[in-house]
Amino acid sequence: MIDIVAGIHPPIRRKNYDTIPRMNISQITDDLFVGNMPFQRDYDRLRELGVRLIINMRFTLGPSLDAHHEPINALWLRSIDSPFFPISIPNLILGAQTALETIQSGGKVYAHCAYGRHRGPAMGACVLIAQGFTPQDAMQLIKDRRPVANPFAWYIRPRILKFANEWNHS
Repeated sequence: MIDIVAGIHPPIRRKNYDTIPRMNISQITDDLFVGNMPFQRDYDRLRELGVRLIINMRFTLGPSLDAHHEPINALWLRSIDSPFFPISIPNLILGAQTALETIQSGGKVYAHCAYGRHRGPAMGACVLIAQGFTPQDAMQLIKDRRPVANPFAWYIRPRILKFANEWNHS
């Protein structure tokens, strides 16, 4: 597929190598959504849902520029979906703190990774824990509301549990 890059004169053509499908979003609670990577074309839909913060858990592909007159805030917490590179606990704490601030001010949060299976759901579970859910209940709610998600994956679950321990003892 070929995209024309807007805003560049003369327009340049580039191949779109990203194989991520269109945005697939799951509502976890009234204030929290989890899914795959949104693109600029998806921001109006997120805005309609009341999303005021996008937490991007991808390592290589940062947030798209939101040129709207009231842009959605984006927090890029670079992480790799690999047991060899565990998700950073300070990043999970920063994401949860920022999400709570957004929710407390009346906004909603969208946490995502590439496909919405591991890192985005892990961040979503951490937001729920920060709101008072037990780790088990948070992971189960994510799994129930987004069946493709796997917060119980052997290398994801320990990061969620470690976050919970640090969050609850800080």
